[in-house]
Amino acid sequence: MRVANLAGRLVVVNGEKAVDVAKASAGVFDSEPQAVYDRWAAFVEWAASLDVSAAWSLFDPSQLASPAPSPRQVFAIGLNYNEHASEAGFASPDRTPPVFTKFATCITGPYGQIRLPAGGQTDWEVELVAIIGTHAHRVAAERAWSHVAGLTVGQDLSERILQMGGPSPQFSLGKSYPGFGPIGPWLVTVEEFSNPDDLELGCAVNGEEVQKGRTSDLIFSVPALIEHLSAVTPLLPGDVIFTGTPSGVGMARNPQRFLAAGDELVSYVEGVGQLRHRFIA
Repeated sequence: MRVANLAGRLVVVNGEKAVDVAKASAGVFDSEPQAVYDRWAAFVEWAASLDVSAAWSLFDPSQLASPAPSPRQVFAIGLNYNEHASEAGFASPDRTPPVFTKFATCITGPYGQIRLPAGGQTDWEVELVAIIGTHAHRVAAERAWSHVAGLTVGQDLSERILQMGGPSPQFSLGKSYPGFGPIGPWLVTVEEFSNPDDLELGCAVNGEEVQKGRTSDLIFSVPALIEHLSAVTPLLPGDVIFTGTPSGVGMARNPQRFLAAGDELVSYVEGVGQLRHRFIA
């Protein structure tokens, strides 16, 4: 099942058509996309019996917004691929994943324009994003997938000067400018994937491939991350987890390369879809 935010309304997507959940459920479920995660189990049960004669209609993809537009918590994981850790000049973590946050106001949808901070060095980081479907606290990895509503595509955009400046790194601030957390184009529920632990992901700048990897190379898998995070803090329905980026970021290139006004960044995850953004000054 594909669940999306279409111009601020919760929809279920099937190919090129969508059905408005609030209308099809006669108001049983709210139209606000973020609200569905607090009733995720009931929603999945309802959607499984969605009448094929419901009011499915063609939709404009440019109207898609983030499938989790206002999460209560946004987690992000650093150095979660060996080759990326190496290119960043760090040893690969072996016991504990580096964790930071992106502030929720940075989240945006799958398409459109993103403004570059003046005088900055903005970098790309394509990532698999997991969205939590049910409350998770002290959850073992073996049970973790049952707490995931679904997967989507994300970009952990990073302004490197702010991120790396000062007496200590400012990961959360440097990665939280408006638009620096695009996710979408929709959420795909876990059962849609033959193996949710092994998906290709990548991105291209102006048509040139700059990142490509597989989530099977994650040092800490999605279930391992949920086990680690939930051991400390409860994960809430609708929370977002950026799971880490593979190698190929601009900061690690020689010479370094950063996004410029006019650049188009296309990001994808196998079985989910694409993000497409144009950067402006």
